[in-house]
Amino acid sequence: MREELIISGRNIKNLDPHLHMWHWQIPLYLFLGGLAAGILFFAAFVAIRKNGEKFPVSLKITPMIAPFALVIGLGALMLDLKHPLFSWQLYTTFRIESPMSWGAWTLMLVTPLSIVWVASYLKEIFPKIWTKNNFINKIFKIFFKEANGEVNWEWKYKFLYKFEQFVIKFRQPVAWIMLVSSIILGVYTGILLSAFNARPLWNTSILGPLFLTSGLSTAAAVNIIFAKTKEERMLYSRIDIVLIIIELFLIIHMFMGFLAGSEIKIIAAQMFLGGEFTIPFWVLVVGLGLVVPLILESLELKGFHIPAIIPAVLVLIGGILFRFIMVDAGQLIRYLY
Repeated sequence: MREELIISGRNIKNLDPHLHMWHWQIPLYLFLGGLAAGILFFAAFVAIRKNGEKFPVSLKITPMIAPFALVIGLGALMLDLKHPLFSWQLYTTFRIESPMSWGAWTLMLVTPLSIVWVASYLKEIFPKIWTKNNFINKIFKIFFKEANGEVNWEWKYKFLYKFEQFVIKFRQPVAWIMLVSSIILGVYTGILLSAFNARPLWNTSILGPLFLTSGLSTAAAVNIIFAKTKEERMLYSRIDIVLIIIELFLIIHMFMGFLAGSEIKIIAAQMFLGGEFTIPFWVLVVGLGLVVPLILESLELKGFHIPAIIPAVLVLIGGILFRFIMVDAGQLIRYLY
């Protein structure tokens, strides 16, 4: 016969505190949200600086990725929700102390704003609509007029034409709104985790700016991949170098804070300093995802021939692995109170 003295109920499985495992949906949502935020930030910044002619890709082309990234990210989030049919309630109330409320309302602003931004440049990006009789063409016929069996860019409905002209006329104010909201979205992807006070690894104010910087870095990498001119590619290489240095500083500062904190914070840091996440984090995320791209982009700026796609892809891989590792590791340790 085995006797146990139970002084609390915390040894009962799933009782205190218990976080149901977050799987691939949440880190994917955080990655795509940060990527979209960074892409929209650079598009808005170029528009505000009126450098669209010099940097057309970051102004018009890569923003087309943002709506898809946001929709796919929200779809992944919906798959993770226990009661997805009730998620609409997030958009009927606002609680200033709730990160989820801030995130829901920011996404409700950013998502349609990204679609409107892209739509306002479609006529410049695609002078002609693809007229092949397919599903996409049938959708275009709903909104645009048809002449001689071909769909053109003339709106069927007058209010859509007026709205388009309004957006084009006030692109500068729209860009400012998009700039601010994209920063909020990028920070929110980190605050969503740091708001979990019961999770020592996540409970740090560094995560907000760290996730924002990482999102901007991945967006800069996307702009490097799609850049058509050397000037635009070099600009975002320089920007990415600065962002990677900031990201490395924030990561080091985060672990310094853990090691100077309470015992449970030190235990959380030890998972990355000799523990099970040491190799995945320092080799894959920091090494291949940050340090190697930093070296390659620096060499490119010095005149060495480096295929631009290599450091850019490494940054993207490092960005998504960083979120997967942080989400997984944060669920494995709790405060022992």
